[in-house]
Amino acid sequence: MVDQVISLKVEQHPRDAVNMTYVYPVVSRRSGGVSVGINLNPNRACNWHCAYCQVPNLQRGSAPTIDLAQLERELVSLLTDLVQGDFMLRHVPESARHLRDIALSGDGEPTSAKEFPQVIELVARVRAQFGLQDSVKLVVISNGSLIDRAPVRAGLRTLAAHGGQLWFKMDSVTPAGLRRMNGTRMSPERLQRNFRMALSLCPTWIQTCVLAWDGEPPPLAEQTAYLDFVCSLKGNSGLQGVLLYGLARPSMQPEAVHLSALPQAWLENYAAQIRACGIPARVFV
Repeated sequence: MVDQVISLKVEQHPRDAVNMTYVYPVVSRRSGGVSVGINLNPNRACNWHCAYCQVPNLQRGSAPTIDLAQLERELVSLLTDLVQGDFMLRHVPESARHLRDIALSGDGEPTSAKEFPQVIELVARVRAQFGLQDSVKLVVISNGSLIDRAPVRAGLRTLAAHGGQLWFKMDSVTPAGLRRMNGTRMSPERLQRNFRMALSLCPTWIQTCVLAWDGEPPPLAEQTAYLDFVCSLKGNSGLQGVLLYGLARPSMQPEAVHLSALPQAWLENYAAQIRACGIPARVFV
């Protein structure tokens, strides 16, 4: 059982909130309640370097070997306290006392774990063990860069079979934007190929962070390229919509000095342009 005294807040997503290696609870603005996070990158290693990343001491790399038995023990322990214990009463604001989802996110790219397909099966099995398969979603939050690997595609097919969703990070579709926002030299063409592959495997949301750099919103050329690509996806049955995020928590990266939040009105206007294409869009500030 979880006995560390904490207070969960939307503004803070500490990975060590319950003193576990792989599993942590957060109050999530996107889900409107409690999300159980699965961190497959406790080494704080990622193949991208996003300017707005809240992970301190982020390094380049992949996930370490995952101890599946430990992950299962931790997930069972936390869900026991959330579902059968008084964790919500002790540590969660009254308005957020709803368990909404189990999300593979954490401190790096989760699909870089060699055990990714087995983790999806494990999480789905434990969710069913608690009778949560109809009320708690399974979510994978990914930059999509490794979808061309067969094990990753297998894991996403399993995710879809269990009613899960992929949230595909897409902050830019230009070479300059990808380098500045995500610290990657991945080409827009490959990003778009991977995204279309994702749509064929699993219900997929686009997750986009939009912010001001040195006080300025994204250049018009960036906005146009992004909107053109998103609008080209209209009618694709795999696309669930766009999750548009502002800068809610401080970046722990050197680029933080350049970043600031855009006004909510700016984000709402951007979302309106997405919706004008016939694509659903939700705004989170």
